[in-house]
Amino acid sequence: MGGVAVDSGDSGVKAPDGGWGWAVLFGCFIITGFSYAFPKAVSVFFKELIREFGVGYSDTAWISSILLAMLYGSGPLCTILVNRFGCRPVMMVGGLFASMGMIMASFATSIIHIYLSTGVITGLGLALNFQPSLIMLNRYFSEKRPLANGLAAAGSPVALCCLSPLGQVLQYNYGWRGGFLILGGLLLNCCACGALMRPLMAPKKSEVDEPEKDTKPKPKPKLLDFSVFKDHGFLIYTVAAAIMVLGLFVPPVFVVSYAKELGNEDTKSALLLTILGFVDIFARPTCGVIAGLKWVRPRCVYLFSFAMIFNGITDLVGSFSKDYASLVVFCIFFGVSYGMVGALQFEVLMAIVGTEKFSSAIGLVLLVEAFAVLVGPPGAGRLLDATKNYTFVFLLAGCEVVLSALVLAICNWLFIKKKPQEPDPPAKMEMAVTEAEMEVLNKAPQKEPENKDDAGGTGKEQQETLKPEDDKVKEPESTGVDSAEIEVS
Repeated sequence: MGGVAVDSGDSGVKAPDGGWGWAVLFGCFIITGFSYAFPKAVSVFFKELIREFGVGYSDTAWISSILLAMLYGSGPLCTILVNRFGCRPVMMVGGLFASMGMIMASFATSIIHIYLSTGVITGLGLALNFQPSLIMLNRYFSEKRPLANGLAAAGSPVALCCLSPLGQVLQYNYGWRGGFLILGGLLLNCCACGALMRPLMAPKKSEVDEPEKDTKPKPKPKLLDFSVFKDHGFLIYTVAAAIMVLGLFVPPVFVVSYAKELGNEDTKSALLLTILGFVDIFARPTCGVIAGLKWVRPRCVYLFSFAMIFNGITDLVGSFSKDYASLVVFCIFFGVSYGMVGALQFEVLMAIVGTEKFSSAIGLVLLVEAFAVLVGPPGAGRLLDATKNYTFVFLLAGCEVVLSALVLAICNWLFIKKKPQEPDPPAKMEMAVTEAEMEVLNKAPQKEPENKDDAGGTGKEQQETLKPEDDKVKEPESTGVDSAEIEVS
């Protein structure tokens, strides 16, 4: 689990670590921003919805919970669709669903309609964008993958800093119905981001190699590979991530209400989320750079555990905040730790399972986390209703996150045996190509006596003995590394 799998991709093509990958990274940046910031941005309209439909705050809070549950719970479905149709078409259809859900919600006549349109349909659309974008990012980046994950994860705080003020402006000028309609149009940008996800293609084989290509039928890839559960590292990660999600999203949901409870005005309280998001913007890429260091990357799981402990302790200390200044300090430290967790959570999963099984692994992990997302914030809300004290809410969230860090670090140390580090698959591929080429070069000069003897009319016996060797020369091309791999190296 502590090691890193650097794969060449499903198509056998080495990750370019740049080129069109930067366009893929930009698309992933936008999609990540929409996926994580949108549930929080929608909360700006909750007061208007409460007045419109005569419901309570707990009723409106289910909108964000359902949206997040769909984002996480649709993981296996996304995996099946991606393995069947590819990332690009799935993302473009998902963009249409996300937009359609918000547009339908603008015509809602009850809170149930909001649940179905914004929660289910928009949530499904964002899920069909979020997971495939991470899969494509993993295929396009290998050596620079930690940095790419950090930069893509920065889309969440950037979008939060933009969407929350935008939602307030839209609500003030157009009401919640007009705001939902405009946000629905904004989500159509997911289709443009999906169009950027160009699949990696193997180089075309030359005409000389075409007759000798391997004719063995390739096994069909599984639409959903459950063999990842045989990996102890994956099991430990899944359990730890599920516990972490119970408390990770609680403080950003309640910090504004906590500030208002202390007697601060609405605009001043909302500024706390802006401070948190601003710090988060710089924390994620910085953590990505640190995770990419040679001596850190093989131990990225322990860096992830440290980030979770940092986040949990911040919650525990922040629970005793009694004034606005202390909440500002809490948001700064929480932004740093939250950014570290956001930058590392999928990088660690990629390191555990590799590119080939990542699409199935992330779908199954998100499904498990979906149950925790449904329980976490609503459970904290129930605790707040029972105690009327925000201190207990933050204490519970901190304990859950610290527990997840301990589970990940201790179980990894106890149950995951360290294996001697093997060469990366790209390096193995180059070594195999070199061996195949050297074998061909060593045997090729043996053909010269055949030509000379044939010219002199005295090499009939040698010609017969050389024929089997000619067949051996062709073996590396048919059973070893094919021409596409040679061309890539």
